[in-house]
Amino acid sequence: MDGKVLIAYASKYGATAEIAGRIGQGLREAGLSIDVLPAIRVRDLTPYRAVVLGSAVYMFQWRKEAAGFLKANEKALVKLPVWLFSSGPLGGSDAVGFLAGATFPKALQHFADRIHPQDIAIFHGAMDLEKLNSVEKYMVKNWKSPLGDFRDWEIIDAWAHSISDKLLRETS
Repeated sequence: MDGKVLIAYASKYGATAEIAGRIGQGLREAGLSIDVLPAIRVRDLTPYRAVVLGSAVYMFQWRKEAAGFLKANEKALVKLPVWLFSSGPLGGSDAVGFLAGATFPKALQHFADRIHPQDIAIFHGAMDLEKLNSVEKYMVKNWKSPLGDFRDWEIIDAWAHSISDKLLRETS
């Protein structure tokens, strides 16, 4: 297969980075060559035949590193197969409801519309009170946000499998 698959991400406390790593593991196990990198470290998309881009979501927004990557690379992403994911809903919350009824942050939707991603996923996230700063701890307490790891690895693995299936079918 020509070219690698890039899994780029923006993560504040590491939960989204772990999701990106798990997606990368699934693609690697399927026989694909991959790079898993923080979005802010990616300078050139020419070595890649496909891109998976994900971000943690706070206040209905992607992290600035992922949003910046999407904006800066729009012209290149239009020419590649792209998958997008968001990470953030906690507890039993509805993932789509988490983004105010959208599947992607509204402030970036016009970029997604132009890129035409293969799929957009929303995964439940994780919150560790020990990693939060004092302001975040105060907000969690006042909003009564659930704490813990709510990521569903089976759903994430299935999504990675769907990506590898699509990419492998394109090369056969």
